[in-house]
This record gives sequence, C-alpha cells and structure tokens, in this order.
Amino acid sequence: MQHPWDQRLGVWWIAEDHPDAPAIAESPSGRTLTFGELTSAAHRVSHALRAHDLQTGGVVAYALPNDVDAVIWQLATNQIGLRYLTLNTALSAEEFASILEHSGATVLVSHADYLDRFPALPDDITLRIMVGDHEAGGGFVAEADFLAGHPDTPPADRTQGDAIRYSSGTTGKPKGIVRALDGREASEAANALAIFGRAFDFRPFDGTHLVSTGMHHAGCQSFYLGALNVGQALVIQGRFDAEKTLSAIEQHGVTTAYMVPTQFVRMLKLPADVREKYDVSSLRSVVHSAAPCPLQVKKEMMAWWGPVIWETYGGTEGPATIAKPQRWLERPGTVGRPIRGVRVKILDDGGRELGAHDIGDVYIERTDGQSFEYRNDAELTESVHRGTAFTIGDVGYLDDDGFLFICDRAKDMIISGGVNIYPAEVEGVLSSHPAVADVAVIGIPDPEWGEQVKAVVELVPGHEPATGLADDIIAFCRARLAGFKCPRSVDFDSALPRTEAGKLVKRQIRDVYWADAGRQV
Repeated sequence: MQHPWDQRLGVWWIAEDHPDAPAIAESPSGRTLTFGELTSAAHRVSHALRAHDLQTGGVVAYALPNDVDAVIWQLATNQIGLRYLTLNTALSAEEFASILEHSGATVLVSHADYLDRFPALPDDITLRIMVGDHEAGGGFVAEADFLAGHPDTPPADRTQGDAIRYSSGTTGKPKGIVRALDGREASEAANALAIFGRAFDFRPFDGTHLVSTGMHHAGCQSFYLGALNVGQALVIQGRFDAEKTLSAIEQHGVTTAYMVPTQFVRMLKLPADVREKYDVSSLRSVVHSAAPCPLQVKKEMMAWWGPVIWETYGGTEGPATIAKPQRWLERPGTVGRPIRGVRVKILDDGGRELGAHDIGDVYIERTDGQSFEYRNDAELTESVHRGTAFTIGDVGYLDDDGFLFICDRAKDMIISGGVNIYPAEVEGVLSSHPAVADVAVIGIPDPEWGEQVKAVVELVPGHEPATGLADDIIAFCRARLAGFKCPRSVDFDSALPRTEAGKLVKRQIRDVYWADAGRQV
C-alpha cells in the first residue's frame, strides 16, 4: 500500500488523483465539495479573470464571509500569478476605501451582504463582481454572469501568485505587506504548502481541518491551505461559538485546527458539564498564533485537550518560530525555536546582539535573504530593518538552548519609576480570575512615577462592576505577582476592542487616558 507521503500532494494534484475525495465537509451555506469540484470552480474563476487581461502581479481584492467562495477565489488567483487581498469584513466603508486605494487593486469581489460598504470606489477598480444569490447593482456584475461560458479545465501557464496583506492596525494605520513573486509553477507551490502542513503534523487524507477564525486572516489562510494541500477536508464555521466548535470537533472527527487564544478563553469559560459533553479526542494538532496566549490558559487547554497545541510566532511580515507541544510543556511560556531558514536574534537599542536571557528587541532574519516591503513606504520598510533582519515590534529573550520568550510589544511596555513592566505577564494572571472575561493592562499618567499600571476589565456575564470586585481583582494579582507589576486601579468596560485575530487594540484604550495629558500613545 502506498504511504500517504509518497503520493502527489498539493490541492491541484490531489484533484487529479483523488477527484472524489471530500474537500469541504461543512460550510455556513451548506455547500460541500469534493477536490474535483473545488478545483473546477477555481479554474472557471481563473479563466474568467484572464479574459479581462489581468497582468501578473495584478491585485484582486475580495470581501467575503467565512464560506466556500473565499477558498475558491484564493485558489483561483493564486494559480495565475495574481495577488489576492482579503478584506476584513468588519471594516468600515472608509477603511475599505483606504485599503483598496493604497493596494492598487483593479478587481473587487464582494458578497451581496457587504455592498453597502462600497459607496465609492477608487478609479482603479474597473471590474466589480458580486457573489451571492442577489441581484447585482452599484456597478457590480453577478458572479454567474462573470463566469458564464468559461471552462472548468486547468488554465495554461499556471504560475504561483501571492497575497498583499494588510496588518491588523493595532498600532496605527494598516500597512500593506508584499513580497516578490517567485515564478513557481502552481502545482509545485501547492506541494510546498503540503510540506508546510507536514511541519505541524497535518497527516495526508487523515481527518478534517476546522476553520473557526476569520478567513481573511493570514494565519487562518496559511493553515487551511496547508490542510487542503495534504488532502484534509475543511469544516468551515461562521461566527465563532464556543460550544458549536466543540460539537463540530466531535461530529467531524476534526484532527487539525487553527485558533487564536481568545477562543481558548471562551471555551474554558463554558460550564464544566458542557465541556465534558463533547469528545475532542480526535484532535492531534491545534495551532495558535496572532496574539499572546496567557500561561494559565495554555496550561488548562493542554490539560483538557492533551499535548496537541502548537504555537507559532511571527507576523504578517514573516514567520519566525514554532513551539511544539512537548517543548512548550518543558519550557512553559516559550514561543519555540526558529523554523528552518530563519534566524532570531535579540538586539539592544544600538543594534548590538545580546546574550542568552538578556531582554531586548526581537529581530527575525531569513537565511535565504528574502524579505518584504511595505507597499509605497520605503521609509517605514527601512525603519524596521537592521540589514536583512526585521522586527515586528516585540521585546523578548532567548534561553541557553535558543528558545524564544516574548515579554511584550515594545509599544505596550510600561515604565514606572524607571522599572520596565510587561503588561502581557499581568494580563496572563488576571485572565484566570473567575470574573474576568477579557482584560487590557496599560500604563496611565502618574505625576510621580511617570506611569502607573491600570487594568481595564470586561466581565463575565453575571458579574457587575463594583469597587469591591475591583479590589478583589487587584488582590488576586498581588497574590501571584510582585506588587509593582500589579494594577493600582481597575476600570470596567462592556467590550474591549479586539481584532478578529484576537489582538487587543490597546491604542484605542490608552488614548482615552492620555488625552488629558496632551499625549496619544
């Protein structure tokens, strides 16, 4: 019997060799597809796009919900040398317009539900396509009309495209990140994604992959493509629901998944009898990234699901490390060691490389010399680089064995009385308080110390803001951390601002407290 890894892998080759294998096992629209059906749909889109004379490197933007269409359009653009731009459907009309104009996109694909987000479009958008069973309007053409007459056979001269990705904008205006197209043939590039999946123990034709985060997000895309390219079918969910996620894992025998830490927190907050009702023993590899995972949260998830939780560290600009489950259990808190082809180093403010356990700025360097640029912003691109190494703004250290530990974002660090305080550490403790659903720890003005520590807390339903509860939260922290790290005050908020990838938008929270001091952070 042929070993799974001895077969031709990658979505295009799997469709040739195993056309009837399931590719989409569940979706919010109810559509299910085999690999043959999925790739045929992508081929039709590719032919239709080529009929409009798009050039290699041209940008196709789409605003689509979590569903099958997002996969089809990504595969279609990716095999004919185009750049795809996945728009976060939570953005406002103004944000959509700004990103579209900056990206240079000439094609816009939108679901009918989002047409009101596009009251005006940049002049460069010459082709507008509407996905969904609604009558097209506002200059959009219905997808069925766009595809009419085009074949579902592979297009000629297939060459790998790539994304143009916009950072989540937690520290300011989103930045467009692009890399040079490498000219690889599409099937060879898809096979490379299968190898990517193998690195995380995504086994060929074994179980299903859960898609439970926003499909516009780079991390989610990387891992659902990695799963598809080893022959795992996708179980696509819409808006995240903690219990429905557990139900889907049991129902579909999910073996792999990509998640963000806020999802772990919400599942852990479920009553014990609900958590215990579902069988999650099929899980083998659950990868998380995008935001720091509190230490206690990760420990509790490992205790519940077993040693199946992997962590990646890096940014939209590029990946850096992997923490395998057993390695993390040996060194709780690490984000792992550098992946093959990447070097991580810790630099001081002057660019001098620091030794083990010395805290400094984390820099990432690809050993093959490949890098990225921020679109139309040479100054910003240069500012994050030291030679070929770049930083995404984090502070951390390497241990004696080269395992990386992240302390916090450099912009989030609090300096009180000349002492550095890392909010992520404090948030990790406070998140385990039974009344805390979410928490942001920030520095606020202090006339004596420069900054003092404040916690802004979103409460679990059933708890109400009260002075006594604030005091209890502070005492909870003081019992677990040094006093100088703990909040001196607690405010309550009904909903803390987070991106769909789970990152706190601390800038919005801090600005409120620094406005009277004449400073925005």
